[in-house]
Amino acid sequence: MNLIFIMAVAVGGAIGSVMRYLVGIGAGRLFGTDFPWGTLIINITGSFVMGLFAGLFATRWNLPQATRIFLTVGICGGYTTFSTFSLDSFYLIERGELAATAVYMIGSAVLSVGALIGAMHLVRTMA
Repeated sequence: MNLIFIMAVAVGGAIGSVMRYLVGIGAGRLFGTDFPWGTLIINITGSFVMGLFAGLFATRWNLPQATRIFLTVGICGGYTTFSTFSLDSFYLIERGELAATAVYMIGSAVLSVGALIGAMHLVRTMA
């Protein structure tokens, strides 16, 4: 375990989480709360920023690993883990692993929502 990497994730995660909270509140005030606009905006913008970082790391920025972790796992991960899902999906597509991509993308969405429904059902039946 690298303490500097852990601190980079912790500090970046705190920043990203606060950003997520503020964007969610702002979107709710701006667009209303009948549709999860905040989450949609967060997932799209987080994925866009993750793409920018990944592209810049590969082509232009020669940053220390701690800085890369701070920006991606920390800030982007605190802002939305959907950005990591998007990047993982891209890498699978780029490698031509289309079946694995489909399993990953569909499985992540269906199983994650299913897990939430299952947990909600479990808690409600225990009440």
